[in-house]
Amino acid sequence: MMILEDNKPQTGLKRMLSPLHVWSLALGCIVGGSAFIMPADTFLPRSGPLGTAIAMLIAAAVMSVIAFNYSFMIKKYPVAGGEFTYASKAFGKTHGFICAWFISLSYLSLVPLNATALSVLGRTVLGQLFQFGFHYTVAGYNVYFGEILLAITALVVFAYLAIRGVKLSAVYQVVMVALIVGGVLCFVIAAIANPNTTAENLTPVFAPGRGKLLCIASVFAVAPWAYVGFDTIPQAAEEISFSAGKTKAIMVFSIFFGGLIYILINTVTASYVPEGYASWVEYVSDVKNLSGLMSMPTYNAAKFLMGDVGLIVLGLAAAAACMSGIIGFFMACSRLLYSMAKEKVVPSWLGKINEKHSTPKNAILFILAISIFGPIFGRTAVVWIVDMTAIGAAIGYGYTSGAALKLAYKEKNRGIMITGLLGVLFSIVFTVLLLVPIPALGCSLGKESYVCFIIWIVLGVFFYLYTVRRKGADK
Repeated sequence: MMILEDNKPQTGLKRMLSPLHVWSLALGCIVGGSAFIMPADTFLPRSGPLGTAIAMLIAAAVMSVIAFNYSFMIKKYPVAGGEFTYASKAFGKTHGFICAWFISLSYLSLVPLNATALSVLGRTVLGQLFQFGFHYTVAGYNVYFGEILLAITALVVFAYLAIRGVKLSAVYQVVMVALIVGGVLCFVIAAIANPNTTAENLTPVFAPGRGKLLCIASVFAVAPWAYVGFDTIPQAAEEISFSAGKTKAIMVFSIFFGGLIYILINTVTASYVPEGYASWVEYVSDVKNLSGLMSMPTYNAAKFLMGDVGLIVLGLAAAAACMSGIIGFFMACSRLLYSMAKEKVVPSWLGKINEKHSTPKNAILFILAISIFGPIFGRTAVVWIVDMTAIGAAIGYGYTSGAALKLAYKEKNRGIMITGLLGVLFSIVFTVLLLVPIPALGCSLGKESYVCFIIWIVLGVFFYLYTVRRKGADK
């Protein structure tokens, strides 16, 4: 295994990111707009408030073990590309392509997901403000021209921001994360101060009708999706201006901080029980029959706790989460494509660096072009694809952990040998939980997502064969 000479990659990317920038990049990607929706549609129905807290903390510990492997590999290969670079160096270009093909799906799909989440947020906070112009229905979801315009405008603005420079994007990310943390903090303080949101409202602490272990396992299984984002740090490895050794602490801190935000939002949501309902169980179970603000328990709780101001505060936090996800995954995905282009795995024009701003402009524009289709097809269709992101993330985690294990074995580094082996095993467990239908857990892919997953695999095979043939013709 070859290690880059002097650990100094020769590229056009500039080292401009501070520890705060990198931490904000990771946290802003971990906590997306869905964090404010998941209490009602995932966490509480599957696990309950305490079950979710336990599951997310266990998952954070598991992700931290995997983060140790990432930090180890960043030190060895401080270059853009992350998982693609690690898999290629450890197992060859074919494995590098396989890893990158699936991890790129995670990043590519999360850009339009966060863009379409803005329209969902708009419906919750602003009513029908963006529901104007022509509209149509895709898979039961009403798509309005105004909401398409909102999402595409956001995509274009953040693509432009990403092109203008990594430092500008990083400063923006810090501001967005501050809004997220500030909004959630206000939400929590208001719940503590309000006499109507008591600990008694959190009972039952586990989802009724399910065993405690089952409750915990069903939320633990979505950990690769919930925590995807800390792995954006390796993608920015060429642009960090500090020692690679610090990335371990930054990744672990971002993981546990993100987990804490998930837990706090979920707990406060469960602590508010509207009139007419005996418990959060009755309320959450009835959400599918409700409309307006009542159908969004987290935002409804904010309105109850702080009035219209509370709805605005939490709405700003959620909007910041959506926007930080867009810019963060623009940055991560463009660096992944840039790295693949350098190795001639994808067309070389994707690796072109903008001379003025030192950013992979063509890769960013390519991501923009793909992402625009998300708002057009609607959120339901986007979610079908996004459901596969956990598998892509698990594959990336597995390859990185395997590469760390292989290199650590050669160096007789027992600590990383242990975390590398654990990371591989955890990744296998996550992949099995997501791919194998286990009705009791309810965390496997839906049939539409299975179809999309198969299509993505077939496309990958054809693209790989085309790439191999093209390389042969170039020789």
